[in-house]
Amino acid sequence: MSRIAYVNGRYLSFRDAKVHVEDRGYQFGDGVYEVCEVRGGRLINARRHLARLDRSLGELRIRAPMSTKALGVVLREVVARNRIGYGVVYLQVTRGVARRDHAFPAPEVKPSLVVTARALNRARNEALAANGIAVISMPDNRWGRVDIKTIGLLPNVLARQAAIEQGARDAWFVDRDGAVTEGASANAWIVTPAGKVVTRPADRAILRGITRTVLFEAVKAQGLAIEERAFTLEEAYGAREAFVTAATQIVLPVVRIDGRLIGNGKPGPVATALRRAFHDFAEAG
Repeated sequence: MSRIAYVNGRYLSFRDAKVHVEDRGYQFGDGVYEVCEVRGGRLINARRHLARLDRSLGELRIRAPMSTKALGVVLREVVARNRIGYGVVYLQVTRGVARRDHAFPAPEVKPSLVVTARALNRARNEALAANGIAVISMPDNRWGRVDIKTIGLLPNVLARQAAIEQGARDAWFVDRDGAVTEGASANAWIVTPAGKVVTRPADRAILRGITRTVLFEAVKAQGLAIEERAFTLEEAYGAREAFVTAATQIVLPVVRIDGRLIGNGKPGPVATALRRAFHDFAEAG
């Protein structure tokens, strides 16, 4: 079956889905995006994702391409037309098409909207979680507003590639104080030797992940103590468990950091239980 994309008001075959060469997303990375899990053909946490999209647009002073309700209709239609049972839907909004100039176009131009969807291999993802992943660490060289979910992800791309070349799956960024910020494509967590679940506060140094937000409810339901604070790389090396969270990964155990085994080198009970419980607290609609 041919994949279908939505591009600026039209549902098109994937091969015909194109944007203008002077779209500011292509020229400047001047845009934002969201990725939403699809499970059982239903959007997971769509309300939260669209609320974060609205915040990102506001921070960059890009007007919304349509109402939140209408955008939800487009997302569901793209999922349906692609017959996605388990996978992701991706949406991207840029400032629009204009003559190349760093300043905002004047007068204001119409934002560009692209929505795509693709299936994921559920068995593969479950196997990945059952085995756990390895991550590497590297200095955080990103701009100071990573709380905005922009499409400007070159440092993340380079970090992820470095991880793959070293036999790992992802990279954890480390700030100047030696504290972990987040992964190249996920939020970072540890479980201390005392059993406390720790993740960095959602300030401007990290993205306030939707999966991260929902997981707080799951952690509390498990009766676990949780701390929002910075943790160092050394603390991560000595953690009982470590894991990452993201819409495409849910909860993914980390069993090795910079070649060092975390805990006993296998997915731990906390991460495993939280992965199992996550969708009890997520919104499906």
